[in-house]
Amino acid sequence: MLHKSIASNFAEFCCANSGPLPIVFQSNVGQFSAPKIAQDSDIRSDLPRYKVYTNGIETKEVKDLLDFGKKVNNFVSFYVGCSYSFDLALIQSHIPLRCLEQGCDVSTFKTNIKCHAVGEFDCYQVVSMRPIPRQLVEKAFRVTHPMSDVHGAPIHIGNPGAIGISDVLKPDYGDPNQFHSDDIAVFWSCGVTGLEAVLSAKPPLAFTHSPGGMYISDMPMDLSKYQVNITDPTDLPKVIPLMEEPFQASVASEATVNKIKQLEQLVFDDPGERHLEDLLVPDDLLKSALALSHSSSVLITTGFPCVLGGTNPYENDGLSGAIAIATILQALKIKVTLVVEKGLYKLMKQVAQSLLAGGLSKEELPVLQYPQPNTSACMESARDFLTHDDGITPKYDHLVAIERTGQGSDGKHHTMHDRDISHLVDSSDYLFEVASELPLVFTTGIGDGGNEVGMGKVYDNVVKTVPKGASIACKTSTDYLITAGLCDWGGFALSMALYLLRVCPIHDRYQRRAVGFPPTKEDKAEFREAVLSVDKARELLECLLKHGFRDGISGCSALTVDTLPFEGIIDDKIKQMLDILPKA
Repeated sequence: MLHKSIASNFAEFCCANSGPLPIVFQSNVGQFSAPKIAQDSDIRSDLPRYKVYTNGIETKEVKDLLDFGKKVNNFVSFYVGCSYSFDLALIQSHIPLRCLEQGCDVSTFKTNIKCHAVGEFDCYQVVSMRPIPRQLVEKAFRVTHPMSDVHGAPIHIGNPGAIGISDVLKPDYGDPNQFHSDDIAVFWSCGVTGLEAVLSAKPPLAFTHSPGGMYISDMPMDLSKYQVNITDPTDLPKVIPLMEEPFQASVASEATVNKIKQLEQLVFDDPGERHLEDLLVPDDLLKSALALSHSSSVLITTGFPCVLGGTNPYENDGLSGAIAIATILQALKIKVTLVVEKGLYKLMKQVAQSLLAGGLSKEELPVLQYPQPNTSACMESARDFLTHDDGITPKYDHLVAIERTGQGSDGKHHTMHDRDISHLVDSSDYLFEVASELPLVFTTGIGDGGNEVGMGKVYDNVVKTVPKGASIACKTSTDYLITAGLCDWGGFALSMALYLLRVCPIHDRYQRRAVGFPPTKEDKAEFREAVLSVDKARELLECLLKHGFRDGISGCSALTVDTLPFEGIIDDKIKQMLDILPKA
């Protein structure tokens, strides 16, 4: 209950944060009944407990508000949907609720999820948590997905630390819920967010329910109107595990998942006959894209100095793919930095400037050098580069290596023909080794031969199946490995997967944690414009040629990548990928 002077701002705040604050009914000024949801109701006395706030400070808890008399005549009451309302649907779907089994309240937590601020209302989201058996998590998501008037589907699955919760057994509100061995922490938006909003606004006087002391309406829950259409893949959620320890998952529609799987198969073509059949990790393109979509700051590294003769030893494969990924990330408002070694630094700075001048990018791609001047590549310099001053807090939450030479078991860097190029390389393997030790940091490798960063994930298969595999195999692993016929193709596919996720309503809501707004028609058009087209890809390759980047196998300065011509091969592959996307 809020004074009428700030009620309109709070109503707008609720609309901007509809996950935690779905308004079921809003009263008129001085109205204490709620005729649309209850008969003979009086909000001043129908709750079991109320909290009273003065200037944003809780002053007391009371059983009713009748003693406040005329003070509340200028107040507006907001009735917000509650997740208790979908508990019956979960039970009827044979999903156990540990809080009911244990005779306690659901656990509720403050998070690091920023709500969309409106006026004086500016706070972080509060969530409820239910331990759900792992094999039933997707079912729980689907059951609650249509129930947006009572918070809807979960906004986070797994790792509590990712949303700022340090101990899942120490809730800020409610009671601890004990976990069974196969349970996963599943988090839903919670109306207690409204309490946090009141604290942030600091009104002279305000009232809220006491957490757990809910208003019960006369409206029966008609579960028949909350059915997921299992025949519509665009509205059928799929839960995808991203990591196991600690467990964390993301979500997208079945239709979007299937499109990304098509992209993965399409780029797993092996025109160079490099024996890639055992190097594919199924669904890692999907998982990488999902993890990247949740990022706020991404590091991309590339560079393979394998070309003999000339002043620029770096091949052209991987560079267009890196730029394609960076371009879509920038369009999605995710900070991205290209990190390269000393030998490539000035060249990539020049390329970034040329892309901006030529209209191939809307903003210049930031380029940094690792290792930094006057340092060498090692674990210590990598940690300094990746973290803030405390040596623990990461600057980036996802690292991507595309066609980046990686160390073999002998600590050296090798071409596919087993030529030692270590003297040309400042190893970025250390960045990925340090990243594997940092909390909440994901890594992706994109390779096409077995000697690139990330291929350590399939090291034994590289040794067994790739010619000279025992010598050239990279030992550095990544969380996700995208194997493609050309590394550029892997980068193109990843950029398109990111686009598909951003325009997927199910993933969009999960990614923004049900706060803020979905993308507008104009936003979607901007995202689509950032997707690589055939013409843009051709211009990219031409730009790289002008800066001295050559074919990594033939050494020729031509519109080819690993001897594959752009016209008729590479352009056809891009067209096939674009055909998977929704029509522009």
